[in-house]
Amino acid sequence: MRLFLIRHGQTPANVLGQLDTAHPGPGLTDLGARQASVIPDALRAEPIEAIVASTLVRTQLTAGPLATDRNLEIQVATGLHEIEAGSLEGLSDRASVRRYLETIFAWGAGDLSATMPGAFDGHAFFERFDADIETATTDVETAVVFSHGAAIRVWSAARAINMPPMFAVNNDLDNTGVVELTGSPSEGWTLVSWAGMPVGGEQLADHSSDDPITDPSDHV
Repeated sequence: MRLFLIRHGQTPANVLGQLDTAHPGPGLTDLGARQASVIPDALRAEPIEAIVASTLVRTQLTAGPLATDRNLEIQVATGLHEIEAGSLEGLSDRASVRRYLETIFAWGAGDLSATMPGAFDGHAFFERFDADIETATTDVETAVVFSHGAAIRVWSAARAINMPPMFAVNNDLDNTGVVELTGSPSEGWTLVSWAGMPVGGEQLADHSSDDPITDPSDHV
């Protein structure tokens, strides 16, 4: 089967460079709404059977135009939300962002014992994310999952059999960037494509924002 993982559209916290993982989270900026609006045309040729979003508002808003276009219900899954920042929540200083990114990329490289300050370790993240990916991909051939930058990068790094962990460190995932995989939870996943720009193209990328999850190069 085919699995599309799509990061949500731009949020105010992305622009400010803040670690923002709490529920229910912010909505989208005007640019984020425009990014979401072009997703239906970008995926026009895909025979999508399921649309799944996390419990955070921004993913559901991003999924809305596609769900309306395909006349499909947005399935809200409790385990697809962003990796909790714990005591780093709301911070944007270099040291805090670096700590966050070092922890999540350790998980992607296999060190699941690393613990986010005031939050969880990698075992807890993969347990919840794996469970919802399995549910989302059951009995369908093509599913679209709307999730979050850090969560998508770390999960893909660990689960794509042809993707070295450092690929997720060195390759960013902009708002509404798409990761495409084929396979299944039982047989494993193969990375097909990794988009470093919004599905609508370069004109919908905001290079002026200080989003630490989009461009971690300044922090790690």
